[in-house]
Amino acid sequence: MDKYLKCTDFVDCDNKVILDTAHRIIKGLQTEKEKAVALYYFVRDEIKHNAYAPLYDLDRYKASKILEAGNGVCQQKAILLVALARAAGIPARIGLVDVRDHLISDTFKEMIGGINILPLHGYAELYIDGRWIHTSPAYDIDVCRKKRFVPVEFDGVNDAKDSPYDLDGNPHIEHLKYHGPYDDFPWDEILNYYMEWAGKLGRDWEEFKDAGEHLRKSKSKSEM
Repeated sequence: MDKYLKCTDFVDCDNKVILDTAHRIIKGLQTEKEKAVALYYFVRDEIKHNAYAPLYDLDRYKASKILEAGNGVCQQKAILLVALARAAGIPARIGLVDVRDHLISDTFKEMIGGINILPLHGYAELYIDGRWIHTSPAYDIDVCRKKRFVPVEFDGVNDAKDSPYDLDGNPHIEHLKYHGPYDDFPWDEILNYYMEWAGKLGRDWEEFKDAGEHLRKSKSKSEM
């Protein structure tokens, strides 16, 4: 289990801000379950979901930088939860899964090639009471209320996975293919997968990447 407690360049759980934040959140809590739940809700709700956060800036995948920014995509929020858990002494690792998002916006669909399948959606796994538990902190409570998503609740015992339906009963998240788990953020593997993904869509990688980044930046500015 040592590798699920160690610090890395991305999971910089030895960073003072990460350590201080983790200790502040878990202060007064006794069990790993209680600590894990508190850390989960901090990342879910205090770190806002930002679908248009920088995707290719590796500095934005460092847990300390994600905490500083106060927002991120699913992968970034998962990294932060893993770092805070490790800082609190809870073994944690990163998970990735391809998902079909039935409620994806037209803008985001255009950004990823005109489809509603998201490659490598990020989540975290926490080791509590002798077993690994799936936790998905991607969508904060404000986003859920605005878009009528089902908030992903975590009790420290059961898997906290994205809901297959929204609050109105419409199909939402469908898990397709799991990757991992990973003790560190596998950027090289992710980048290669994105390149293969673009190829399967019949798109030139550089053009695909540039078009997506142009949309990402313009959307991000429009929402500022």
